[in-house]
Amino acid sequence: MRLLIALLLPFFLFFTIGRPIAGIICLILKITLIGWIPAAIWAVYALSQYNTDKKIDELRSESSS
Repeated sequence: MRLLIALLLPFFLFFTIGRPIAGIICLILKITLIGWIPAAIWAVYALSQYNTDKKIDELRSESSS
């Protein structure tokens, strides 16, 4: 679901993963038609980093238990 949001509304994805300043910058980038593609790529990259960070946190919490 978040991947679809990243492609259609890239700025909104940043708000869903807790990065509102990046969301505002992405919105400014997305306002231009040319900026839509870089904004979508940036959002997908940020989503993959967010997912990786969550997996690392899960592994750390499992190993410390």
